[in-house]
Amino acid sequence: MTNYMKILKYILQHRYIFKILAIITIAITLIYTINVKKESIYNDTEKEFRGVVYKKKQSDDKTILYINAKEKLVINDYYNLSENIKIGDEIIVSGNLKKPNNNTVPNLFNYKKYLYYNDIFYTVTATKIIKVANNTNLLYFIKEKITKRIERISKSSEYIRIFLLGDTSYLDEDTIKSYQNNGVSHLFSISGMHISLFAFILLSLMKRISYNNYYNYLVVISFLIIYSLLVGSSPSVTRSLIMYILHAINKLFNLKIKNIDIMCMVLIIILTINPYYIYNIAFQYSYLITFSLTLFSFKIEKIKNNILKSLYSSLVSFLISFPICINNFYQANFFSIILNIIFIPFVSIIIFPLSLISFMIPQISYILNIFTSILEQVSIFISKYNIGIIYFPKLNMITIILYYILILLFIHNYKYIIIFLFLIFQKSSIYLNN
Repeated sequence: MTNYMKILKYILQHRYIFKILAIITIAITLIYTINVKKESIYNDTEKEFRGVVYKKKQSDDKTILYINAKEKLVINDYYNLSENIKIGDEIIVSGNLKKPNNNTVPNLFNYKKYLYYNDIFYTVTATKIIKVANNTNLLYFIKEKITKRIERISKSSEYIRIFLLGDTSYLDEDTIKSYQNNGVSHLFSISGMHISLFAFILLSLMKRISYNNYYNYLVVISFLIIYSLLVGSSPSVTRSLIMYILHAINKLFNLKIKNIDIMCMVLIIILTINPYYIYNIAFQYSYLITFSLTLFSFKIEKIKNNILKSLYSSLVSFLISFPICINNFYQANFFSIILNIIFIPFVSIIIFPLSLISFMIPQISYILNIFTSILEQVSIFISKYNIGIIYFPKLNMITIILYYILILLFIHNYKYIIIFLFLIFQKSSIYLNN
């Protein structure tokens, strides 16, 4: 058994194996997703659909139900037919199937592709909704109970909903827009930061109860798995969960796998689970930023000043995520490098913990409301003046590859003029794009 462990450790600690496997996985994923087309089980003639509600969302003019029927369907309810429908209920919906529209303006958000990558091919405009069975799923029952408790909290319940359930649909549209413009909207989706904080709090509590690390990590991982299922197992949450599990295994069994190799393993596992995660913007953001901070951690650790360390980390995150931002939103907020230094600790140290406490002790929500009001007003004020926002044309693949080469050189202390030269080149690349 000892020999097998030695062989396993040798393979796991090999310098290049996971990097090579990650590159191969990306290549196979791209080939597969481009050449293999997913098809719907339904045809356009069906009028009635039976399924279980796994998500319910409120919009300005409608209620949106997401159901698991023969396949996933999006149900648009314009007539308040689903008022008494809860998550987990089994329903029969009458209505017409409709294929989502492509974006009418080229290069803007494509709702049809977004649904396709999430295995949804049709939407249904409901004319009738009948509940045929109440929820029998324990997970949905817990989620519904949490939702009902949040609804009874009078102040800042939308932030409690965000950090517990990952639901931003109740947040004011102007506020959401300001967070997006300021480049801090990532703080309000459940991601690595929130999973890490949950894990840290729970592990700290477990260490007070038990000295058995195996047992403590097993409890924490079990909780995180249940929680990820509760919030819908989004790509960024799944990435964070897999990463935490691999780090725990690495520590418990003293495998001495490098962090950068763990990141490669995460990519291999998550793209094996669902190849279409590679097209998810939230996953691209969370993975690339985490990967880059892991890659350049040796430089970050050398910085002794905490403010400069935060500034450097924010700069690296901004530079690495820049092409994703440009190709999806056609703008970048250079001031977000500074804003993230302020917003990240404010949200992670004050807003997030207060949201959790307010869920357990609703009276605390009045204190939470003071801080969220400050956060919103500051964000809206900064957003109003478009400080630091620069608009760019869509990048082609050659430009993106060139960009990342220059960024790697820049982060390794080459002259700052490289970035300036790239921006000039990129500005003129509008004439070179296909």
